[in-house]
Amino acid sequence: MQKGLLSLLLLLLSLLGSLALEDLERKAFVFPEASNTAHVVLKANLTRPLTDVTLCMRFYTDLSRAYSLFSYASKRSSNELLLYVENNGQYGFYLGAHSVIFNIPETLRTNLGGKHVCVSYESSTGLVELWVNRQPLVRKSLPKGLSILPEASIVLGQEQDSFGGSFDINQSFRGEMSDVYMWDRVLSPDEVALAEYNDKLPDYLIDWRALNYAITGYAVVKPALLPSRSDWYNAVA
Repeated sequence: MQKGLLSLLLLLLSLLGSLALEDLERKAFVFPEASNTAHVVLKANLTRPLTDVTLCMRFYTDLSRAYSLFSYASKRSSNELLLYVENNGQYGFYLGAHSVIFNIPETLRTNLGGKHVCVSYESSTGLVELWVNRQPLVRKSLPKGLSILPEASIVLGQEQDSFGGSFDINQSFRGEMSDVYMWDRVLSPDEVALAEYNDKLPDYLIDWRALNYAITGYAVVKPALLPSRSDWYNAVA
C-alpha cells in the first residue's frame, strides 16, 4: 500500500513539473524547440479582480510565425489576458472577448538583441499602452470598465485555448524569456524605463526576483543571454 502511494506521488510530481520559488535575476527560461507541451506556469499574488494592469517582460527569439508571450486564462475566458505576436509581427493584446492590435515600426521589428515589452490597460479610460524597448507606440483603446478575474492559469511558452491546456505547437514560443513582472496599476513612462533597466519597483503581482513557478516539458532555467540595461550600464561604468 505504501509503495503504491509513493509511486502515485512520484507520478503526480512528474506531471506537475518542477516547483520552485526563487530569485531569477540574470536568468531566463529557455524553450529550445517548438512543442505543444513545454511551458512554465506562474503563480501570481492575486486576491481580487484587476481593473488596471501592467505587464513587462524580456524575450529573445528567431521565430517568424505567430507565438504567445504571456497567456493568462480564467474559467470565464482562455484569453482573460493575452499578449501575442501575430504572423505579420504585429502585437495583439487581448482581454477576454476584446482585443487590440499594435503595428510595430520597422525599426523595432528586428529580433536582433531581443526585445523588452511593457503593456498596460487602464479601466477608467480604456486606454492600452504598448512599449517596445522603451519606445511608446500610439495608444489604443478597449472598452472602459473591463476587469481581469483573479482565479488564473498563467502560462509562458504556450497559448491556452482552455484553462491550463489545449496547446497548439504553431502558437508555441521558441527562444528565451526573462524579467517577467506584473502590477495592478499602470506604470508611468519613467517607471517603464526603470523596468527595462530591471530596477526594483513596488507592488509586484509577479516578481521575477521572487518567482513562484512550475516547469513542465522541455524548458530549462539558464543564465540569460541578454543582459538588462542595468548590466550594460554597470559594465560601462
